[in-house]
Amino acid sequence: MKKVISLLLSMSLLLSACGAQGTNSGETTTAPSSSVTESRESTADTAEQTKEQPAEAQTTEGQPAERTKVNFGVLAGPTGMGAAKLWDDSKNGKSTNDYTMTLFGAPTDVAPKLISKELDIAAVPTNLAAVLYQKTNGGVQLLALNTLGVLYLLTAEGESIHSIEDLKGKTVYSSGQAAVPEYVFNYILDAYGIKEEVTVIYEAEHDAVVAALAAGKAQIAVLPEPKVTAALTQVKGLSLSLDLTKEWESAVAKKGDGDCLLSMGCVVVRKAFAEEHPQAVAAFLKEYEASVNFMKDPANMDAAAALCEACGIIPKAAVAKKALPNCNLCLIAGTDMKTQIAPFYEILFGFNPAAVGGKLPDDAFYYTK
Repeated sequence: MKKVISLLLSMSLLLSACGAQGTNSGETTTAPSSSVTESRESTADTAEQTKEQPAEAQTTEGQPAERTKVNFGVLAGPTGMGAAKLWDDSKNGKSTNDYTMTLFGAPTDVAPKLISKELDIAAVPTNLAAVLYQKTNGGVQLLALNTLGVLYLLTAEGESIHSIEDLKGKTVYSSGQAAVPEYVFNYILDAYGIKEEVTVIYEAEHDAVVAALAAGKAQIAVLPEPKVTAALTQVKGLSLSLDLTKEWESAVAKKGDGDCLLSMGCVVVRKAFAEEHPQAVAAFLKEYEASVNFMKDPANMDAAAALCEACGIIPKAAVAKKALPNCNLCLIAGTDMKTQIAPFYEILFGFNPAAVGGKLPDDAFYYTK
């Protein structure tokens, strides 16, 4: 077990250093990357919730049905945003399953908890899902995609970038070297034939990229939400020039790679838990989809942002409100999930096999029941 966990922690540089990565992706989370923030429910709240049962969870005799206990790990940042409404519903006894929600600051904190069976379901970067599948010999499956691309290209005042071709001969600052952000950006540049004509300087952290913009050292940068929103607030004259999710779609079309979806966040489930509790997994997908739909509905932005802050997923509601529309929250499950994400794994494997655990996941990786 220790060996497996050690191997997973060593993959930290290969994980998605984007909005799907908690502390490294967001503003400042409530939990440092090396620690876990437990569910914010008090003991009294938990006791009260045990008494409450949702109206739909009734047996034919009219007695409350037993709610399946589900330990759900949520990442700070965009990957966790979609769960905020479900978190609130569960806390108030309105969910079909009985969720214990735990907030994590980084994917490397989540992986050991899945392996030790302390978590049943967790939100993680899409490439980590594939890594976990390989490292656990199929013990972790991909349940759903929950976040599409969250990368954007920012430009300082006086710099004009209207297309990928405009980056020719330019210097771009970024974070996420040897991880998904680097692979995504390189793929886009290569599609336009300018990969060798763009200089990319990688910083270790998103905040270092923002600091370079603020100091005038960087004129062009790639960042994920919600760090994009924070940077636009902090750096005078900064503009959002390109949505790299849209540029990815154009690059895929140019390369002829078919229907290759850029998805940077997902939800995984322990295979043993799914086999033992298929009805609970089905209920989770239904409740989670409702939560995602609530969180991305423009009509709910104030409430959704407040929930993000209340759960600690995004520290400030004001940042969450501005970032939510750019976080591309989604819920794609079943065969659609497999069809749309499999080509993305192939692209990542082409850049670095270790990014997906050393080999492409087989059909058993995808939970399609």
